[in-house]
Amino acid sequence: MNAVSQYTHSSKQIALIQSTVAKDCNTAEFNLFIEVARAKGLDPFLGQIIPMIFSKDNANKRKMTIIISRDGQRVIAQRCGDYRPASKTPTYETDPGLKGPTNPQGIVSATVYLWKQDPKTAEWFEVAGQAFWEEFAPISFAPSQYSYVETGDTWDNGKPKKMKVLKDGAAPSLDDSGNWCKMPRLMIAKCAEMQALRAGWPEQFTGLYDEAELDRAKMLGLTASEIAEHEREENRLKLIAGNDAITVTWGDGWALENVPVGKFFDRAEQFINESDPLTVAKWADANRDPLRTFWAKSPTDALELKKLIEAISKRKPANLLDQQAAVQNMMAG
Repeated sequence: MNAVSQYTHSSKQIALIQSTVAKDCNTAEFNLFIEVARAKGLDPFLGQIIPMIFSKDNANKRKMTIIISRDGQRVIAQRCGDYRPASKTPTYETDPGLKGPTNPQGIVSATVYLWKQDPKTAEWFEVAGQAFWEEFAPISFAPSQYSYVETGDTWDNGKPKKMKVLKDGAAPSLDDSGNWCKMPRLMIAKCAEMQALRAGWPEQFTGLYDEAELDRAKMLGLTASEIAEHEREENRLKLIAGNDAITVTWGDGWALENVPVGKFFDRAEQFINESDPLTVAKWADANRDPLRTFWAKSPTDALELKKLIEAISKRKPANLLDQQAAVQNMMAG
């Protein structure tokens, strides 16, 4: 891994950052922001790292979230030494039936494929990141579409309590203050790219956000802690509802995918039966750690899977490397 560049700022530069880039930060937040910028080797003056303050006027809910711009994301990724940018444009799933005020191009999702190098084989495989429009697009109701209705209760001072409710016929709208209306494909692709970076390089990117990911949170009035909890819940559901999963790569582009433990054997069996020996050997080598995890979680099924891999190895061509030794190593408990 490449060393992180350290930006050293003069006292005048620090003061300038505080009065411009971090003008909404209090003292503690500003100190934390500067330390994170230094730790990540990112320059606030270049817009590589930005502090975002949620609930600025509410001391109980006030939180700071660190935003890493697209340039900052790529700087961090490049330093990892095992990263290559996408070699193809993002892919989009669209549905004409979804076109409307909240989705001008009928986008269902965007998927971005980055490249990560296996440290053991030096081979490159794709890491996929997918972002769904309904999860990230800043869609909400305008304040004018709400009314306040008395609840029947009163405060200690005798004034009636009121709650905010949507008016009849209220319709959601897509935030037009930023780029989601102007460049919807770009914005959802930025969210997908950050998803891919977190999937392939979790140590560097967990807990960091692209500003596009937080536009929805700003519209909904979420705090930074609520955003983090939402992300944890999404990750939990992606693994498997209430259980766990194994992250594995497949032969078609070697994209990463979370597969529930209960479905892992069936998916692996299908892949092995449909692949040639060389492909299976590459797959087994690229998935040493996931296969060990499967062995620990489901030893009976893992043993059967090991037999399948060994059986196809008997059909290996003469120029294939010693696959059986690799199988023994990868499945060693």
